[in-house]
Amino acid sequence: MSTSNTAEQKPLRSAAMIASIADPGVETTRAPFGHALNAVAAQDERIVGLTADLGKYTDLHIFGREHPQRYYQMGMAEQLMLGAAAGMAQTGLVPFVTTYSVFATRRAYDFLCLDIAEPELNVNVMAALPGLTTGYGPSHQATEDISILRGMPNLTIVDPADAVDIEQAVPQLAAAPGPSYTRLLRGAVPRVLHEYDYSFELGKAKLVRPGTDVLLIASGLMTMRALLAAEKLAAHDVDVAVLHCPTIKPFDAETVLAEIDSPRLTLTCENHTVIGGLFESVAAALARRPVGRPVHPIALPDEFLDAGALPTLHDRYGLSTDAVVARVLTELDAQG
Repeated sequence: MSTSNTAEQKPLRSAAMIASIADPGVETTRAPFGHALNAVAAQDERIVGLTADLGKYTDLHIFGREHPQRYYQMGMAEQLMLGAAAGMAQTGLVPFVTTYSVFATRRAYDFLCLDIAEPELNVNVMAALPGLTTGYGPSHQATEDISILRGMPNLTIVDPADAVDIEQAVPQLAAAPGPSYTRLLRGAVPRVLHEYDYSFELGKAKLVRPGTDVLLIASGLMTMRALLAAEKLAAHDVDVAVLHCPTIKPFDAETVLAEIDSPRLTLTCENHTVIGGLFESVAAALARRPVGRPVHPIALPDEFLDAGALPTLHDRYGLSTDAVVARVLTELDAQG
């Protein structure tokens, strides 16, 4: 059988399991993290890069080609890598460390906690494949990474929406004291925020799109989906606001609560389990203040997810743009 016939019979090949998460027609930028780190490193000789045998799959190889003397291939040894990064930071260097989210959280938690977070060292963990950004099943899907790390003192947690967020976050992370964990989007990364009056500010939520009927509070790739859903919902005469929360910890409760305090239908949108992520951050903020507004989560379920092609999985678990549109319309109908 020819290759072309095989492709016709199997339109969702295995490559789709690691495909870009950009919706059709959305502009993308290649390897924004690698290029942003190069730009910072050109101005700051303290910047070093370490990876656990995943340079090509976290875009750190871009930095390695430009700065080979500051690039460290540590092999499949995430705990050792974080320990080495801690030692480098103690000497005044500013390490950017890359691996997959599942390895940075499940496998190397103790090293991140005691070697890096406790002494408040400037080590920046850039963790690829966060949430449902790979179809390779629970061994690679870090659906609970924020939940694991939110309780760690001194740790900043960033969930960028697109290439704009990543490009602007990297220099701010390098300059900020203390450690960070970023849910890295790599490869062909969507570029959507440049179409709005937006700039990344560490620790701050930003209202990207105003709207009078519905408020979508989103983080990570779900901000892209929220913005696309808002455009589609306009055809239903539904005016949707989108509040982007790129920093999960510290959480910008003041901005979030100010937006929630209105009669609009409010939903959170996150590429993470409903347990311990953006939704519960918002819920905790609400519980501490007399706002008294209901919030509905769009999030991954509290279970291990299936393997498969990403477009199929995003539809199945409610993260696709069309699924967000359908959920908003359902909630509006339920409100009468």
